[in-house]
Amino acid sequence: MDVENIKIEEVVDKINLLYKLSQERELTKEEKELQEKLRKRYLENVRRNFKSQLDGIELKNRKKG
Repeated sequence: MDVENIKIEEVVDKINLLYKLSQERELTKEEKELQEKLRKRYLENVRRNFKSQLDGIELKNRKKG
């Protein structure tokens, strides 16, 4: 599965599905690898969005006195 080219909503859905499966049974090696890739993709997205928000912040000087 090409994790890099799917929508983030699908990434979250698949992460949740794999988590639910892991509560019912042990994940296969392939499922664990997919889960790791999906989590990595999700975290990259969160970091990118957070950095974008920080880059958009303008600092203003406070007047003393």
